[in-house]
Amino acid sequence: MMGEIAPSFRARTTHGEVNFPKDYEGKWVIFFSHPGDFTPVCTTEFMVFAKMQAEFRQLNTELLGLSVDSVQSHISWLRSIKEKVEFNGLSGMDVEFPIVEDKGLSIVKKYGMLQPSENKRYMRDIQYIQADKATDENEIINTQPVRGIFIIDPQSRIRYIAFYPISNGRNLDEIKRILQAIQKTDSQNVDTPVNWNPGDDVIVCTPLSYEDAKKRMEDKELKCSDWYICLKKDKP
Repeated sequence: MMGEIAPSFRARTTHGEVNFPKDYEGKWVIFFSHPGDFTPVCTTEFMVFAKMQAEFRQLNTELLGLSVDSVQSHISWLRSIKEKVEFNGLSGMDVEFPIVEDKGLSIVKKYGMLQPSENKRYMRDIQYIQADKATDENEIINTQPVRGIFIIDPQSRIRYIAFYPISNGRNLDEIKRILQAIQKTDSQNVDTPVNWNPGDDVIVCTPLSYEDAKKRMEDKELKCSDWYICLKKDKP
């Protein structure tokens, strides 16, 4: 739940063992699940995550991926992305952030990333057929995580949660925007209005007394429609 300490775990990743969230203390983390390696929507997401990794690091933010595939599968998939895949002008993309192996499903269960009804709907809609019949359909329905995403702050608290349908890729610009909005709130004690982007006016928090409400209406640096809704210029 938002505001709670992120559930802890130890796991293998493509960068060795991780002790989460302890290893990331003092940093923001975008922790996200994907339904499976070698799937087209996930591949496009990882290419753009790789492209934006430097942008996130400028915001003191690290990326951490997860699926129920093995580390060996992750590595093979990342090699394929780098060596073979082109998408929207991107190619040769190095995915340099770690991807967690969760073959036992313990982590996806802790984070509520398993949503069998969504998996069943998706497989029905695409008329899923396992060509070699090697994998039971119910096994896939009950083990494949959806596209979960969690923003976790430097104190290891969950600040944002979103789940996306298996069939639809995430908007990573929006994920960056909400990260920046949360960071703005924390650093300047302000709120952000609808469709806010960095540089836009921010909302002054609601007054807690009659005297505060009166003072803000007289403050020339604020744009107040009424006592309860006042905006001011964003500070870098």
